[in-house]
Amino acid sequence: MKSAPADQTRLLDLQELDVRLSQLAHKRDNLPEHAEITALESDLTQLRDLLVAAQTEEGDTAREQTKAEKDVDQVRQRAARDQQRLDSGAVTSPKDLEHLQSEIVSLARRQGDLEEVVLEIMERNEAARERVADLTDRVASVQTKVDDAAGRRSAATDEIDAEVERVRKEREVVAGSVPAELLALYDKLRAQQGGVGAAKLYQRRCEGCRLELNITELNEIRAAAADEVLRCENCRRILVRTADSGL
Repeated sequence: MKSAPADQTRLLDLQELDVRLSQLAHKRDNLPEHAEITALESDLTQLRDLLVAAQTEEGDTAREQTKAEKDVDQVRQRAARDQQRLDSGAVTSPKDLEHLQSEIVSLARRQGDLEEVVLEIMERNEAARERVADLTDRVASVQTKVDDAAGRRSAATDEIDAEVERVRKEREVVAGSVPAELLALYDKLRAQQGGVGAAKLYQRRCEGCRLELNITELNEIRAAAADEVLRCENCRRILVRTADSGL
């Protein structure tokens, strides 16, 4: 393939722009905010799970407390009725009086036991409420950090995207000045060679593969016409000659 030296030189400008686009894409994909948000969201998920568990425990203990308090109230009411019967003098049989007094004592014992249960449940409910409050604050705190990191990431990506758009427009201009056949070869090689389709021959070394050419290769390049499109024997990229080639 033949192409004017100026067209070949423009490939280096095009390659520089393509490298810049690759760098911007890499920068966008590897913003520190990505990892920061991922870690924060992982923490947030765990905290929310813990919060749901604490809220469930709070609800369960609240219902358990209500039931236990009703049990205490029922025992208290029954004891009050028995005491009222005893105080009224309506029960005269010694056996019935003994039974009634025994029941009042038993109910008092039962009431004491139930009240201890209520206190224990209340303590668990209070602990659950405190945990809910603590976890709610922690969830809010981490969510604020997520929002802050997301805002910083959005600003960074907007800045990168604006730069990408500028470079793409510049690339369109440069690519439009390169002959179609040469551009097609460059794009094909760039796809095959890790994003680099053309490289400068600098001080007898290919800047694509970083290998120095041997004397035979250099002699062939020296003998080639200026408009001959050369390829590196090692990496097969388009080799562009410049004043710094060391020929």
